[in-house]
Amino acid sequence: MGPARDGIRRPPPLRRRRPARKVFWNGITVNQTLRVATYNIHKGFSFFKRRMVIHELRERLRALDADLVFLQEVLGNHERHAERHYNWPAAPQYEFLADTMWQEYAYGRNAVYDAGHHGNAVLSRFPITRWDNQDVSTHRFERRGLLHCEIAIPRWSQPLHCICVHLGLFARGRSRQLEWLRQRIEKLVPADAPLIVAGDFNDWHWRHKATHELAHPLNMREVFEFVHGAPARTFPAVLPVFRLDRIYVRGFRIGLAHAHHGNVWARISDHAVLTTVLERI
Repeated sequence: MGPARDGIRRPPPLRRRRPARKVFWNGITVNQTLRVATYNIHKGFSFFKRRMVIHELRERLRALDADLVFLQEVLGNHERHAERHYNWPAAPQYEFLADTMWQEYAYGRNAVYDAGHHGNAVLSRFPITRWDNQDVSTHRFERRGLLHCEIAIPRWSQPLHCICVHLGLFARGRSRQLEWLRQRIEKLVPADAPLIVAGDFNDWHWRHKATHELAHPLNMREVFEFVHGAPARTFPAVLPVFRLDRIYVRGFRIGLAHAHHGNVWARISDHAVLTTVLERI
């Protein structure tokens, strides 16, 4: 991976393998269904960064029992936080959260600063066979990336393509990022391959521009639009108003789609977490 636009050479995303295990839901193996979650974890801090909540966050994630987890605002390292908090994990957040629950993980470093760095991560119960982090920053003050993983699901004829995204705050930049994302999918993901694109789209527009500019041209469906008629309200987590987070899929039947918010979840991030159950077509 070449030098980023800020001149910093970024190493490839990291992953770690542990022995695989088979999981069942009501007697149905995960070879047929997948439970997927996406969550902006706010760097492991509560709303307004009042408390460090990474330990509680790990327990909440484990309770979701997801096969694949798409995470945004994940700290790979932060020396000042490590010095300030006595119980700060020794491992990077993506490794600490994966623990023994997810056998593999990939991390895409986006923002680099004096104290450390943060980015997106994918946690998986299945082997991550390929991964890449594409820099889609539109200016130097807001570093963004697309973490693209290929995952081998037992008995599936093709790898599952997963892209974890965190788009910019400004509409013009988001439109460019959506275009780059669309181009990447058209170039690298076969039309008949299973695909999940999930994360924080920061899509404040009432017309849901990500759906019109990305999903419709690529024949993808947003799971909450399909199940409930509109994307989920995910921000702020205590009383969600804005529909910022999405799960777009292709090559799946969509089952349940749920947004986890309220006081319990608002204590550990400013975003709600989304989950869905998918069945491979």
